Amino acid sequence: MVALSIKGVAAQEVVETAVTAQASMSPETTFIFNTLLFLIMGMVVMFMAAGFCMLEAGLVRSKNAATICLKNITIFAIASVMVWLVGYNLIYGNVDTPGGWMGTLSPWKADDTDPLGLGYAAGSDWFFQMVFVATAASIVSGTVAERVRLWPFFLFTAILTGFIYPIQASWEWGAGWLDSEYGFSDFAGSTLVHATGGWAALAGAIALGPRRGKYSSNGVINKLHGSSMPLATLGVFILWLGWFGFNGGSQLALGSIDDSISVSNIFINTNMAAAFGVITVVVLCTFFAKKIDLGMALNGAIGGLVAITAEPLAPAIWQAAVIGACGGGVIFILTPLLEAARIDDVVGAIPAHLGCGILGTMVVPWTNADATFVGQGVGVIANAGFVFGISLVLWFFLRFTIGIRASATEEDEGLDASEVGAPAYPDFMGSVKLAE
Repeated sequence: MVALSIKGVAAQEVVETAVTAQASMSPETTFIFNTLLFLIMGMVVMFMAAGFCMLEAGLVRSKNAATICLKNITIFAIASVMVWLVGYNLIYGNVDTPGGWMGTLSPWKADDTDPLGLGYAAGSDWFFQMVFVATAASIVSGTVAERVRLWPFFLFTAILTGFIYPIQASWEWGAGWLDSEYGFSDFAGSTLVHATGGWAALAGAIALGPRRGKYSSNGVINKLHGSSMPLATLGVFILWLGWFGFNGGSQLALGSIDDSISVSNIFINTNMAAAFGVITVVVLCTFFAKKIDLGMALNGAIGGLVAITAEPLAPAIWQAAVIGACGGGVIFILTPLLEAARIDDVVGAIPAHLGCGILGTMVVPWTNADATFVGQGVGVIANAGFVFGISLVLWFFLRFTIGIRASATEEDEGLDASEVGAPAYPDFMGSVKLAE
């Protein structure tokens, strides 16, 4: 009992010391910690680009793996440029005048004239927001893989990252009309990032059509196996890691004890949602399918992560687990439905990012009393109409002008030959004739 009493006194002293330290924390210290949060979490989110690349390279056939790698590194480069030129200010350009439809059309430049008033280095926030945009664009890449030509895809990526994503993001994160009129809540982007990428991917899949040999004329759905499931699994582990930066960094501050506790809780909820997403898919496959589908289990993790992204702070751990489990359920149900509709999604990005993005957004009022189902529904519908509508028009415009799909011969030989000119795995591709 004496030992317990001593421990209790010591714990109380630690708390009192921490509270005193917080009260006396200088604005400079708060500025430094907030800036570090943006920079470190931004670097972690940037690593998600590698995760998407490895996931997609593993799930496509070996004859298309080099093209996937080229697409993913170019996506990040395009996003970097477009967010600098127009994207950032389209999101945040009118943040001081709530209720708008978009920000300003101008290049971003750092404004550190009042750094302590802002609370962080302006450039650190730009970097953190930029990597979010790149994430949305990466979602599209996997869905349209193995048949889309590179330059039409790059043009679409430029418009998505420079205009489509920033405009709809400004409605919430730029204090736009969804935020001010409907109280729409999307903490880290289940809708604004992931459903946006999912809607753009769905539009691309519709405009492109399925891969050759995916669907037989007699209605048989053929399984086109990827080149490396270990590589795809590595990609998901990288994405899982990156999500701690994605959700944790969206706290947007680390200059106080409360913020530090919040980031820690976000990490735990994020992890539990992913874990239960995987477990749910594994259990459902065990009871309702002949064998456990590794690809679906991998997407179970992503589905859980996407579902918790709209509100990773408010839920208790058990609620985060339920949300993640529901995400896994969406993967298990929506993946075969998409196949039955003859929509060819190479990596399963549409169920994971679109389906679970909508789920995560609509469940926010369960754990966050400040959100309403009406406000969340309005946000989901507005995002769907804008992103899917503009993306579908753009994909079909590109299709009927410069063309978006590789020829039958190019698709059969693999896009590494026609688009890149060198295979990802030359030791295993000796029979493929490369372009001169």
